[in-house]
Amino acid sequence: MGGLCSSGRREHRRHGSPASSPVVGHVTNLPPPNFPSPRPPPSLPPAPDPVAVPSNDGSGGGISAKGETMAALPYAHVDGSLRALAGQAEGFGRHAIGGLNGSVFHVTSLADDGYGSLRDACRRKEPLWIVFEVSGTIHLSSYLRVSSYKTIDGRGQRVKLEGKGLQLKECEHVIICNLEFEGGRGHDVDGIQIKPKSKHIWIDRCSLRDYDDGLIDITRESTDITVSRCHFSRHDKTMLIGADSSHITDRCIRVTIHHCFFDGTRQRHPRVRFGKVHLYNNYTRNWGIYAVCASVEAQIVSQCNIYEAGQKKVVFKYMPEKAGDREEVSSGWIRSEGDLFLNGAQPCLLQDAGVECVFRAHEHYPAWTMEPASPALKEVLQLCAGWQAMPRPTGC
Repeated sequence: MGGLCSSGRREHRRHGSPASSPVVGHVTNLPPPNFPSPRPPPSLPPAPDPVAVPSNDGSGGGISAKGETMAALPYAHVDGSLRALAGQAEGFGRHAIGGLNGSVFHVTSLADDGYGSLRDACRRKEPLWIVFEVSGTIHLSSYLRVSSYKTIDGRGQRVKLEGKGLQLKECEHVIICNLEFEGGRGHDVDGIQIKPKSKHIWIDRCSLRDYDDGLIDITRESTDITVSRCHFSRHDKTMLIGADSSHITDRCIRVTIHHCFFDGTRQRHPRVRFGKVHLYNNYTRNWGIYAVCASVEAQIVSQCNIYEAGQKKVVFKYMPEKAGDREEVSSGWIRSEGDLFLNGAQPCLLQDAGVECVFRAHEHYPAWTMEPASPALKEVLQLCAGWQAMPRPTGC
């Protein structure tokens, strides 16, 4: 996508290569879609210099984006060709390749099921890169289960899922990009439900709002997941990481959340039990209870995020619980580095020995693209988080 939302540079990593097999799936000769006009970029002040991010090479530090000034967002160069997206996630989900080594499946129907539908593609066992030849709303009457090695790529169309959501159950290597989720109804209905034992997942540039339960839930030993550049709005319990205090095997959970916009959602940005969560360059505003919550044994690193309070001022909340295999009650820990607190936002950080035990991101991945929290970053995230009007990249 041209303009502001496509700037930024980072190292190009590839995991495997596109398959040479012929394109399969369902193809129709449809006219080109009428794309909405992209929103004009705001007039922004010059971007600040990037901050140093640690590396694990023993050098003690490095500069994001190879020392270049980052004007907006990471990995935008991947929108030049279809499969360049694979393997470009930052953080814990960085190894997700989706359907990189599969054929392209063309969704030609907005029906809940049947020939040419999204459900038809997602149930197939082989790797697939799923694209859309139609725009509109898909009403799901039941959870749509996604099998392993799938990329659901909404670039080039405007596709909204409603009624129910996506379910990632015991799967791996899934990429979900540029979709909208709205109006999920029913008990335990989440926009994207990741459980159990799913791994190598990347959710990118999605807009999620108004579900009866969560927008994204990551529980039951699901790990190595990145959520990036998403827009969350009109919701209560936004993102849960870790099922409950009895599920001690959730200690394996590792999640990165970056460049997301939590827009007036009430709580859980996220709420974490047991897992390790790295938050950076997110913008959270006007929450209803708290911004981020650490429950039993959670380890949360909050770096260069923007927290802008509305009526409620407390940013970080601690909820003590008893782990299923422990006698004592405890909460988790949050370490805040370079965060920006606006409009009277109160971090209320715990200052105890446990904070020093919180993981360091460079212990798990060598680099990530980050800039200081600033008014310029705040404006960029409001514009460029969530579903984007853009053409589908070329390639097969």
